[in-house]
Amino acid sequence: MFEIEIQNMNLEQIADSGQCFRWKRIETEDENASKYAIVAFGRYLEIEQRGQLFSLSCDEKEWNEVWKSYFDLDTDYEDIKRRIVESDDEHLKHAYEKGNGIRILRQDLWEIIVSFIISQNNNIKRISKSVDELCIRSGYLCEGSDAGYRFPLPGEVDMALFDDRTMGFGYRNTYLKEIYEFASNNPAWLDELKKMNYNEAMESLLARKGIGKKVANCICLFGLHHVDAFPIDTHVKQFLAEYYPNGFDFDRYEGVAGIVQQYLFYYEIM
Repeated sequence: MFEIEIQNMNLEQIADSGQCFRWKRIETEDENASKYAIVAFGRYLEIEQRGQLFSLSCDEKEWNEVWKSYFDLDTDYEDIKRRIVESDDEHLKHAYEKGNGIRILRQDLWEIIVSFIISQNNNIKRISKSVDELCIRSGYLCEGSDAGYRFPLPGEVDMALFDDRTMGFGYRNTYLKEIYEFASNNPAWLDELKKMNYNEAMESLLARKGIGKKVANCICLFGLHHVDAFPIDTHVKQFLAEYYPNGFDFDRYEGVAGIVQQYLFYYEIM
């Protein structure tokens, strides 16, 4: 057990922000607490929040080696707050007030690629179910735990699984087969993506079947931590048209535009 105080982090807001699909809420008797089970990087974690105090099922060593980075503790969210508060963007201020505990998690790149291919024309509940089924049916338990299944890597999935209609993949099964086959045959690709800048990564991702601009931007933002990536879906198009008809001020939020987008997106969907 390890405890730490963290500002600008709210588990419920992160869980509902549409960037992660394997967080599971755990009911608690304390109505002021929120608790989640998280599987990431082949590890299983239970984390509980009471205000700014977080209790984790790991020890301090694992926190420093795995979870500190996962929760993006090295990004200065207070500086982002200052930029927003000092702006004249009232809509963004309202959005920030509602979702100021959102952080861009530093998630596993491969899991993000596959999850956001599944996410196309889909809702969060169905995405989560499909991702969970993929992990369970592949059958790889988390390190040192029987509480959760890790995400299957390239070469670890029976390709016939993608044709199973109970998985909920639909037309995306073709894209999933292609990406698993490509990554299996090109084992250096993921490491190469991590070394690319935003434009290079977008070009490489868009070359893959089933990855369009929106999904590629999601992968860049949530899997590669290019926090200037600004995914645009139907919700984002709507709030840009309504509140920013003359264009969003990307210059003011250079280097953090993707984080700001998450505040605006969360405000729109909640």
